[in-house]
Amino acid sequence: MNNSNTTVREQARTSITNKVLKNTYILLSMTLLFSAFTAFVSYAMNISVVNPFITLGLYFLTLYLTTKNKNNASGIFWVFCLTGILGFTLGPILNIYMNNLSNGTEIVATALMLTGTIFLSLSAYVNYTKKDFSFMGGFITSGIVLAFAASIILLVSSMLGYYFPLMMLGISSLFALLMCGLILFQTSSIVNGGEDNYVMATVTLYISIYNLFTSLLHILTAFMGNND
Repeated sequence: MNNSNTTVREQARTSITNKVLKNTYILLSMTLLFSAFTAFVSYAMNISVVNPFITLGLYFLTLYLTTKNKNNASGIFWVFCLTGILGFTLGPILNIYMNNLSNGTEIVATALMLTGTIFLSLSAYVNYTKKDFSFMGGFITSGIVLAFAASIILLVSSMLGYYFPLMMLGISSLFALLMCGLILFQTSSIVNGGEDNYVMATVTLYISIYNLFTSLLHILTAFMGNND
């Protein structure tokens, strides 16, 4: 009898996990497409780069509203608002790369290809091995806080006319590594039943992909950028 109950519970748990994983990937795919669309719109309209502090304000506002409504239908609406805004602010950045660098299109394409390859590879690894990466949570959180704080300091210093390109490159490299870790952590959490909300799982994976892509853009430009 006990074995039967255990089997039923395991089957129910597996069913819930598979449902969360499926819904996460479906919503993630939709938000990435929507984000790409809003990025294309702002790129085609030749919108100026949005003030980074405005972008951060909108990001944290929509993230708060998404988190607050994660258990109801409006949570999905706020996910699309969040990803649409980030996509829209990405368009002008891509404009700079593609118009100011002779090989800008190549750099953007390479960053996009690497981002997709890294995400798919890490996701496939976790889904296949079922390895638990929950032990990385504290390290990733601490790293993101430190990297974010350093980014704000460098952003303010650049506005004042002080530039530290090597430090910016180092932070981009750190962010890229942290986002890889976050993909492993979040996917592992879903696969092993630690995450049961596909809305928040989608947001985490989307932010990981977004930051990985922008970090790779900076890294590739540092090594491959051609102004000729």
